[in-house]
Amino acid sequence: MAATLPGPLVSTEWLAANLNAGNVKVVDATWGMPGSGLDPKEDFADEHIPGAVFFDIDAMARPDTGPLPHMLPDADDFAAKVGALGIGNDDIVVAYDTHGLQTAARAWWLFRVFGHDKVAVLDGGLPQWIADKREVEGGESAPAPKTFKATLRPELVRFADDVQANIDARRFQLVDARNQPRFEGTVDDPWVGRRRGHIPGSRNLPFSDFLDPATKVFLPADQMRAKVAKAGVDLDKPIVASCGSGVTACVLALGFHLLGRPDVAVYDGSWAEWGLPGNRPVETGPAT
Repeated sequence: MAATLPGPLVSTEWLAANLNAGNVKVVDATWGMPGSGLDPKEDFADEHIPGAVFFDIDAMARPDTGPLPHMLPDADDFAAKVGALGIGNDDIVVAYDTHGLQTAARAWWLFRVFGHDKVAVLDGGLPQWIADKREVEGGESAPAPKTFKATLRPELVRFADDVQANIDARRFQLVDARNQPRFEGTVDDPWVGRRRGHIPGSRNLPFSDFLDPATKVFLPADQMRAKVAKAGVDLDKPIVASCGSGVTACVLALGFHLLGRPDVAVYDGSWAEWGLPGNRPVETGPAT
């Protein structure tokens, strides 16, 4: 029996009940910063949700972008790589990661950018799945390839020139998902060679503010709205999310989607691009 997706976020209960539905495909989109010591592929081989395939964020990217990590690929490349994972356009995709809820949102955003709305994130990720005493398995996956067609939705992505023009035009609110020390420039950014600080005019809403600190599941909507308001963000005006490299900005995009704003775009290059030495303006200190 085919499953029906309830929304952009699913519980472990929903996934367990629909895991064997023929149209549900699970992807492990765990990713780690360079130098973090994480080996997501090895961890996947050790333990993953039954039937899942590994979704490599760095592989699902445009090649040859120099110092810019996992930049948005073109539609044909994304379609070919997704099809090789055994995912077709009729399938429901559920993404998770081993952090709780962090990098899986990048997979969710990529599918949506390329026209696939039948995609959700597992609330709380693999830790919640395990905490709920649900089955895991090890080993490699060997999916049967499918045909996947992708069409770019340009309204869901922004680029450096869009952000540059917005500093004066203020057509959208740029919301930075990095933590406060990185945003204010009181610490070195973990992306080596980047300057300290933030894009002028941006607001700071760390992605972790949307999550329960213990379980990493999304907070109730009223608590999320309070965090948005505290950050000085108006839910009634256009919003673009940024972060270190376009990964945790997608957590903000998902959170805003849950608050009724499915139109929030992501600045793909984020600080990994903007923070490079050059002429792009940078501010330090609190948001102004």
